[in-house]
Amino acid sequence: MSGHSKWHNIQKTKGAADAKRSQIFTKIAREMIVAVKEGGSGDPNNNSRLATVIAKAKAANMPNDNIKRTIDKALGAGSTDNFEPVTYEGYGPSGVAVIVEALTDNRNRTAPEVRHYFDKFGGNLGAPGCVSWSFDRKGVIVIDNSEGELDEDSVMMDALDAGAADFEADGEALEITTDPDAFNDVVKALEAKGYSFVNAEIEMVPQNYITLESEDDVKNMEKLIEFLEDNDDVQNVWHNWQQN
Repeated sequence: MSGHSKWHNIQKTKGAADAKRSQIFTKIAREMIVAVKEGGSGDPNNNSRLATVIAKAKAANMPNDNIKRTIDKALGAGSTDNFEPVTYEGYGPSGVAVIVEALTDNRNRTAPEVRHYFDKFGGNLGAPGCVSWSFDRKGVIVIDNSEGELDEDSVMMDALDAGAADFEADGEALEITTDPDAFNDVVKALEAKGYSFVNAEIEMVPQNYITLESEDDVKNMEKLIEFLEDNDDVQNVWHNWQQN
């Protein structure tokens, strides 16, 4: 199992301030608009990419009204939103591998901003493919079991029966991984059994991890992630830093 999400993701979701939550919803809405336009349908049963984004939205507690309104907006004839996906790869302090996934309507704005963050916090932006070879695309589903109400073995069996590739219990979090192509089916099957998620998305999971020993490196890495995630164009930041 990856070991990269677990309780960290639960804390991140639970602790999101209202302003942060609003930003998260805005980014998910942008992703949803792209999914509808590229998939040609507002029906998640006929648009697998949209189904994946809706699972992510629900895990982030995005209201159903927001989801419906966003899909309707994307389907509207007057919709002028035109975002394109772009991925940046580089290195953080001490060679931490970093992948930045963005949706932008202006590459000439986004690229210099991303490069500036890497330069400012002890890293450097690299060429496409320089680090992505050391990550695997996987569906990651995290269930909060901080109250201990769920039987770990039962959840594991339900997940594996649904088509999951792996399962790990880590104290207060139950983490399920899937092949990307099986992700939507696993989410649907687990939802049908009454499970709710605090994280559900397709992630870039590192094959190995780096621990930062220097306090300055830790601070710079934290700042790099913070500035990237605060950028309106950045959807996801993946890295192989093993955080404590």
